[in-house]
Amino acid sequence: MKSELRTTLRKIKHNLDPLAVSLYKLRRKPFSLGYDSFKWSEISNAILNEETLKSFRAGKIPQNFGIKLDERVAEYPWIFSRLKKDDKTMLDAGSTFNFKEIVKHPYIANRKLNIFTFHPELNNFSSENISYEYGDLREMPYEDKRFDIVVSHSTIEHIDMDNNIYGYDIDKNENIRQKSYDYMKAVNEMERVLNKGGKLLLTFPYGVFKHYGFFQQFDEEMVDKIEQALSSHGKVTKEFILYQSSGWQFAQQTDCNNALSFNPHTGEGKGEDGAAHCRCVCLIEFDKN
Repeated sequence: MKSELRTTLRKIKHNLDPLAVSLYKLRRKPFSLGYDSFKWSEISNAILNEETLKSFRAGKIPQNFGIKLDERVAEYPWIFSRLKKDDKTMLDAGSTFNFKEIVKHPYIANRKLNIFTFHPELNNFSSENISYEYGDLREMPYEDKRFDIVVSHSTIEHIDMDNNIYGYDIDKNENIRQKSYDYMKAVNEMERVLNKGGKLLLTFPYGVFKHYGFFQQFDEEMVDKIEQALSSHGKVTKEFILYQSSGWQFAQQTDCNNALSFNPHTGEGKGEDGAAHCRCVCLIEFDKN
């Protein structure tokens, strides 16, 4: 029970009272009191704003977007800008859609959404036509070509890592100098369950390879493995977003190759730019033949 509470606490922090948000706006210190509530307000505003989504769709991010906010503030609108209204069945591979602001969004409300993660969480929207399945992304229980769209949002970097902070006590790669390629098992599973003509949206931190304990940051070689595996089944499009003191912006891959993340749990990688977590994210859009 204790581990389940730990797992879900991060998903309910944004229910802090308005005073906490007001205090956060004064300090603007990542992960301080009111941070999650303010971040989710910004995410909600972005994904409900058609002009913002149109901008993301065109490969542009509004000026001064997401200053001192982690990558989720930019990943969600990128994902929503690429959802097609005629997709009927959707898989959330990692449970990053299991939030009120997401499941009640007009782009999601009329779909059949399946959320796949390790354990039950406090948030539960079964009454909203959402199904929950539990298990390992490296071996999902779904039949081939089950879903029209699969979204895996900042999830695969945690595969085979130490996920105790999320309440998951599972086997993990403890060699901090060694890459784990177990994420490829999950990518292959996502391709398998994706329907012909379907779309996979995949995001994860990118830059210099580093094992941060609870996640690993992908480098060019690791991204190439994903691209090579998927390209034999369809079209792969890669994009990158980079955090600087002026906020999030689209960037070239070469501009991101030396990026380092800030680990908010240890303080490692903290800089003067106000980065809340990862400084670069790789965004992969895969259309299956």
